[in-house]
Amino acid sequence: METVLDTASLTHDHNFLGVAHDANARRTLWVVVLTTVMMIVEISAGYFTGSMALLADGFHMATHAGALSVAAGAYAFARRNVASQRFSFGTGKVGDLAGFASALVLGLVALGIGVESVLRLLQPAVVDFGTATWIALVSLLVNIVSALLLGHGHSHSHDHHEHHHGNAAHSRDNNLRSVYVHVLSDALTSVLAIAALLAGRYLGWVWMDAVMGIVGAIVIARWSLGLMRDTAAVLLDTTDDHVAGEIRALVEGPGDASITDLHVWRVGPEAHAAIVSVTGADRAAVRRRLAQVHEIAHLTIEAH
Repeated sequence: METVLDTASLTHDHNFLGVAHDANARRTLWVVVLTTVMMIVEISAGYFTGSMALLADGFHMATHAGALSVAAGAYAFARRNVASQRFSFGTGKVGDLAGFASALVLGLVALGIGVESVLRLLQPAVVDFGTATWIALVSLLVNIVSALLLGHGHSHSHDHHEHHHGNAAHSRDNNLRSVYVHVLSDALTSVLAIAALLAGRYLGWVWMDAVMGIVGAIVIARWSLGLMRDTAAVLLDTTDDHVAGEIRALVEGPGDASITDLHVWRVGPEAHAAIVSVTGADRAAVRRRLAQVHEIAHLTIEAH
């Protein structure tokens, strides 16, 4: 039995970075600056006022500052090494690696915040509700500004990456997603802190400060697990069932061909790679049938 490989996929570069890669990197840098400044202010105010909710928000923001810095570094690394031969399929998944790392650290911090909040619930501390509330409001404002900075790039989920082996479809930049959700979850934590501080000041519910710290920890942990799950799927080259199903339908639909082996995985925010082993059809016919699968940016066909 003769095996013939379609070598067309070996004649191009492997630049699978998203079309908004550089713009997203600039947005991320701006958010890093804003977050770092607010982190310093909020943690300092939390210690001086004795607010656990404010401290939780500040340390949560500290993890954001670290994670956002990692995200910014990932954008720079991916761009700098985009043509490096060391990476067989380019640097399109560097952002997923950064997202997984930041989610893992954030999960550990959520555990720490939860434990400290429980201790504060058992042993309430004196809180300067007035000062803490103003700081939390400023933090929320910074989060809103950061979300607006990121929102434009995050909404570009229908951009397309042009490649002479096909157009990649919907963008899924997990690096930008990690930055965006970091900011949104921090905004949520700020809202919880404000609610707790107001309840403590006007209703005398001092315990609410610690309770909101626990709620914030749970929210952070759930987000962390979700992002770890999604980024791990990309890093482990999990098969994209939707694209794989579309490939099978187009190749085997006419009834003259059969797929004996199929591999489909994500190689960038807007790009998939596919290796298709087929019998009963030549390479040119298979390539014509798969031309409409815009998710595929790198296609290798093995004809038996």
